[in-house]
Amino acid sequence: MCIVNIFTAEWFFMLDKKLRAMGADSDAQSFDEIRDNLSQRRVCTPDAFAENCAYVILAGGFSQKTAKNIHEKIMSALRARGADFDYLFSIFHNKNKIAAICKIWKMRDEICSEYYKLSDTDARLNFLSGLPHIGKITANHLARNLGEDVVKYDIWIQRLGVRYSGNTALCDKVDNKKLDPDVRAACDAMFCTLCNATGLPRGYVDVVLWKAAQTGLIGELKHGCKD
Repeated sequence: MCIVNIFTAEWFFMLDKKLRAMGADSDAQSFDEIRDNLSQRRVCTPDAFAENCAYVILAGGFSQKTAKNIHEKIMSALRARGADFDYLFSIFHNKNKIAAICKIWKMRDEICSEYYKLSDTDARLNFLSGLPHIGKITANHLARNLGEDVVKYDIWIQRLGVRYSGNTALCDKVDNKKLDPDVRAACDAMFCTLCNATGLPRGYVDVVLWKAAQTGLIGELKHGCKD
């Protein structure tokens, strides 16, 4: 049985309001910046493009507060010293992530130029997923932060999609490394309902739901679902 009645405009705006009151209304940018950028996508400079790449690379496996703190230090070092691997590694001890950030920083002019030459969202997502240390789910996160109206199908969103569908059999298919087509369909149906109800872009609905789930405003998402 589908539990669509939980996923209403009133419920969504309540979550948005509570997150703002908590000071939790942000990802790499504030909720307002994300919404404005999704409504009218801005074109990033190569430096800003690389900065967005670095954030999503660093964010995996960390709280937003920790990720932002590390990201600020890494970006300060990149601007001051360039892609100095040893120095950056002394700030953050993950060789693979630092190597990826260094490569993107060195090639930022070329990468940024190639990205904005692409004419459609799918092509841009494929391009982003081919960058160092950026897979398909992270590519969606990066694309949304760059102003593409897409969804990051992470573990929280997948669990919400399953909850929306009411199909508990999908819990066994929730996987943060590989997105199951049935789980994706459940998530897309959830976004369709909420976007139609609120008039907001999918990318904005995504970041509010993700943040609300992550902070515990939406409870009971783990039952029967694996991390």
